[in-house]
Amino acid sequence: MAEQVTNTDDINDLYDSLTGTQKCAILMMLLGEDEAAEIMKNLSPKEVQTLGSAMYSVQGLPQETVNLVLDEFLAIIKGQTSLGIEGTSYIKNVLTKALGEDKAESVLGRITPQDSVKAIEILEWLDARSIAELILDEHPQIIALVISYLEPGIAADVLNLLPENIQSDIVKRIATLQTIQPEALSELNRVMQKVFSSNASLRASKVGGVQAAAKIMNFCKQDMEGRIMKDILKADKSLMQGIQDNMFVFETLLLSDDKSLQTLLRAVDDELIILALKGADDELRNKLFGCMSQRAAANIQDEMEALGPVRLTEVQEAQKQIIAIARRMSDEGSIVLAGRGGDDFV
Repeated sequence: MAEQVTNTDDINDLYDSLTGTQKCAILMMLLGEDEAAEIMKNLSPKEVQTLGSAMYSVQGLPQETVNLVLDEFLAIIKGQTSLGIEGTSYIKNVLTKALGEDKAESVLGRITPQDSVKAIEILEWLDARSIAELILDEHPQIIALVISYLEPGIAADVLNLLPENIQSDIVKRIATLQTIQPEALSELNRVMQKVFSSNASLRASKVGGVQAAAKIMNFCKQDMEGRIMKDILKADKSLMQGIQDNMFVFETLLLSDDKSLQTLLRAVDDELIILALKGADDELRNKLFGCMSQRAAANIQDEMEALGPVRLTEVQEAQKQIIAIARRMSDEGSIVLAGRGGDDFV
């Protein structure tokens, strides 16, 4: 990232090229070691790794670019009105207004600080191979419980390291997990004692479920996904369909970055795009049109209007084909799909 910048245009171009994470990294570099360390303590393992990498990438930036980042930061905090108020009440109210009471209570149950650290939380700081070795000889239900607590990308890596003959069973168990009672968490705590000790406070917790299984499957390579889904189909067709329905879908493209979408659209035939967008909402359409040239977007819109009504099944099939292409390109590393390991933070 360090380079010689001599004029205002170059400085602005360099500033515009910075990601949100890199801007955060610049602020971290300005805070000082003690203050930066305090912030790091409150980040997740994935955030620590991502932010730490970004801090390396912004070393040596010109002071003018740093000043632009500071100006942006000051403009943001001037608009903040929630600082200095009682945190717990504020967080609860925000989540309730955003998610509704039931969902907010579920989220708060997972994020509210406890008097002692849950053993399961320390798993977040272990790599996938260490976790896989830790749980390999445990009962499949314990394995499913451990994996369901992990971030989906790590969970998929752990699943991939387990023997193939148990992978489908584990995903099926994750998909059917609901409320885990204290006795089960106590047993899980026993497993964790193999590598560390903890006086975890035990209470009923909601983990797993079809959506959790679907998120994990989103991070699996397509050949692994196909094998697991085929096995689950043999055992429980409705469960397989439920997982499949909650996996990466066409609407999720809205979360991906413009560069990845531009690369994807270049790899897809216009006929597929026209059909797929017939069933998309305005927000997604505008997002994808914004990733095309004005001429290409206008041509697609004209073709959509000329096409007239089409069968819903045709639209859904076109969307599935585009998602299949997107997932293949994601597996190859040519694009990053949000929800499949491409999430960033600012």
